[in-house]
Amino acid sequence: MMPDRRRFLRSIAAPGALALAAPLDPARLAESLERLAALPRADTHGGDPDDEPFWAEIQRAFTVDRSVINLNNGGVRPAPAYVQDAMKRHLDFSNQAPTWTMWRVLEPQIETVRAMLADRFGCDAEEMAITRNASESLQICQFGMDLRRGDQVITTTQDYPRMITTWQQRERREGIELVQIEIPVPAEDPAEVVRRFEAAITPRTRVIHMCHMINLTGQILPVREVVAMARRRGIPVIVDGAHAFAHFPFTRDELDCDYYATSLHKWLFAPHGTGFLYVRRDRIGDLWPLMAANESQREDIRKFEEIGTHPAANHNAIAEAVVFNDAIGMRRKRDRLVWLRDRWAVPLSRLDRVRLHTSLEPGMAAGIATVAIDGIDPGDLYNHLWSRHRIITSPIGHPEVQGIRASPSVYTTPDEIDRFTEAMEEVGRYGLPGDEG
Repeated sequence: MMPDRRRFLRSIAAPGALALAAPLDPARLAESLERLAALPRADTHGGDPDDEPFWAEIQRAFTVDRSVINLNNGGVRPAPAYVQDAMKRHLDFSNQAPTWTMWRVLEPQIETVRAMLADRFGCDAEEMAITRNASESLQICQFGMDLRRGDQVITTTQDYPRMITTWQQRERREGIELVQIEIPVPAEDPAEVVRRFEAAITPRTRVIHMCHMINLTGQILPVREVVAMARRRGIPVIVDGAHAFAHFPFTRDELDCDYYATSLHKWLFAPHGTGFLYVRRDRIGDLWPLMAANESQREDIRKFEEIGTHPAANHNAIAEAVVFNDAIGMRRKRDRLVWLRDRWAVPLSRLDRVRLHTSLEPGMAAGIATVAIDGIDPGDLYNHLWSRHRIITSPIGHPEVQGIRASPSVYTTPDEIDRFTEAMEEVGRYGLPGDEG
């Protein structure tokens, strides 16, 4: 929104403000942002040529190594120099006298970060816990729920492996039952996804665990519809939003879920090892924290942050990531990521040997997509792209999805996408070097 963009401009242009990386000219970035902020939203698109000067400035805000092409931003991504410098400043200050500077000065400032994240997600600050990643946030929910032997948990076969492993440990230790459903690849009928979750429900079902965006393919699932179906049956829904938050625009009210977890070092560009957990206020009291908290904290969202000594620098610098993201704008950011995806996915989809595991239909996915070339092992393709072209992707070897996942970011240039496309087209037409096929 315009006020957020103006706050960002003031923060980088004010005398004494934190300097960005040397390659970035803050005045030029400010000029680009002001120009684009003045344009009607409907007239700006991720691939509009008039937008390229803006994206060039955004690209220069990062300290990435341009001798490689990093198309694996889904796992963890670089933070802009603006965010890196904030974290370094906080860390240097912490080390002056940690029991005072870190615990007494910096740590209380987490409340500012809490309020900022709650505002962007659309919840109350007293429902927002700052964590280290989506896995920690989800395991707070997974281990914190009281379940009895025989109780059922429903998830999919495509959920994140660490989260499946967590439920499987509870199976072995406590005798609960994990039920995993299959969903289509790609899944272009939201009603069918809801139907499959509903068909798995039994009188022993106690919780549904689902992805907002599946890490294997970038598939966006119909969270609100699943939540509504489950709530009619009194079943809470845990949502894994590791890849969704700050990737495309949405709010808590649009999902209406009970629990939501994400990693902020993915699409928000926050420091590595940052995330959040949303818990609906009326469910905080009944959810146990991973590490013990005082009884007086039973209804306090901060009980989920009780992990012992930890750096304040990482979570405080989330604030800079939020305003950097605000400066781009969520709709523009989503549009750019989709445009970058389509720039490679559309031409490759025309090749006979190429199969996309990700829908290109609006709303079905965004910046992440997974592609396979018939007869080519994903691991071999991944190695070829790296060794021959210095392109980083992610090989996917799931029983239901095999291929390579490409996830560009806002710092990715059109030329880098084109180099990836050319490398893939060559393999699609002629196979790998030495491949007789």
